[in-house]
Amino acid sequence: MQDSKLTDRLLSVIENDILPLTERGVDSGNKVFGAAILRKSDLSLVIAGTNDETTNPLWHGEVKTLNQFYELPSPPPTSELLFLSTHEPCTMCMSAITWAGFDNYYYFFSHEDSRDSFGIPHDLKIMKELYGLEPGGYRRSNAFFTAHSIVQMAEDTTGPTHEQLMKRIDAIRHRYALASDTYQSHKNATGIPLG
Repeated sequence: MQDSKLTDRLLSVIENDILPLTERGVDSGNKVFGAAILRKSDLSLVIAGTNDETTNPLWHGEVKTLNQFYELPSPPPTSELLFLSTHEPCTMCMSAITWAGFDNYYYFFSHEDSRDSFGIPHDLKIMKELYGLEPGGYRRSNAFFTAHSIVQMAEDTTGPTHEQLMKRIDAIRHRYALASDTYQSHKNATGIPLG
């Protein structure tokens, strides 16, 4: 499969399936993190979800989506699936994706973006305090999974496709900035640990 086709599809799922859920979620006090699971064979959507920490502080976007996935009547084998995360997963979510058997995940925003653009530095603080890792210090390709940056995939394209993908990325960043403003405006009232 061409990377540009995959990049286009991952951006579409963020735009049309995850972001609308997240925009509603931040209105309830939840963070901006979301996820989706797609079939490798045809890139069809299996399920999309978003952060629900106001219900349970463990319901990060990825973990909540995995929970919903395993509540499906017949979830497909994870070896046949792609995992999409809007933000580079924290260590809990990376572990959950790994324990679920995914050999991959794709992310849009980096850990540094979560810290710098969204005012949510906990991923990097936990990696530093628990494991002594600096930003970018974990192995994105290892015995369990390979992690892929969607933005880097778009940057690696050329010609008109590159320009189109980068415009969409800018539009997604703008929508997430607005969602982040909503979250930040009332995060102190939610009672979420590490809010």
